[in-house]
Amino acid sequence: MQAPTNPPVDLPPLVAPPPRVKAPTPRPPPPASLQPDSPGVFFTNAAAAAPLGSAHRRIAIAVDLSDESAYAVSWAVANYLRPGDAVILLHVRSTNVLYGADWGSVTPTSPVDDAEVAARKMEEDFDALTASKADDLAKPLEEAKIPYKIHIVKDHDMKERLCLEVERLGLSAVIMGSKGFGAARRASKGRLGSVSDYCVHHCICPVVVVRSPDDAVAEGGESATAMEAAVGAEDVLHPVPEEDAEYHDAAEEHKGNCFYTFTSVFD
Repeated sequence: MQAPTNPPVDLPPLVAPPPRVKAPTPRPPPPASLQPDSPGVFFTNAAAAAPLGSAHRRIAIAVDLSDESAYAVSWAVANYLRPGDAVILLHVRSTNVLYGADWGSVTPTSPVDDAEVAARKMEEDFDALTASKADDLAKPLEEAKIPYKIHIVKDHDMKERLCLEVERLGLSAVIMGSKGFGAARRASKGRLGSVSDYCVHHCICPVVVVRSPDDAVAEGGESATAMEAAVGAEDVLHPVPEEDAEYHDAAEEHKGNCFYTFTSVFD
């Protein structure tokens, strides 16, 4: 006897489970970066990481040991310089004072005579006088505890040498008096001296020209606080890399000591 068979049962087709999709790993936000306002502005890594307004500037005050230069230094301390700035008192001493036709020429076979000794002694005395006058000009910087350096060079062309030193030292800006530097004052009102006018048009960094109270009074009783400012092509102060540590700190134990640099086109 044959056993009964069960009727076939239709089973549902096998369905593969949906693939498991791995959730994407969240990415951290990109680090914030400091973008310059202009493509021509260069930021060092240290300057970019520093808070805004704390970047160091290298500011020169061009002086000619006159009252106008003394006023420019005082004005810069009171109105322009800020914490973190490094200041250079830049003085170009004209070699026309000691070299040229006044001393004549000496042939290679000529013995060293009293005239040469006197000329050398006069130059040394003039160097000492220049350094002493520069010390007096730097007193407002010392009192304000602003780091500074006195840089003195010798050249027959003061205007061109000033601009060359500004470029060589990589300055952020240069401040100078409106008159002085041995130039004759111009009769027209509001005109700059020949040196300051040349620097305004040829220096690669911004140039701030400060008018002294005497100039204002002499030209019609204008305000003593009047100032003529001329800015170069880029109205931007470039930060100075921190590795350029060539200035003494006026707040440290050597406060008030200055470094003098004497160079000459004849060296």
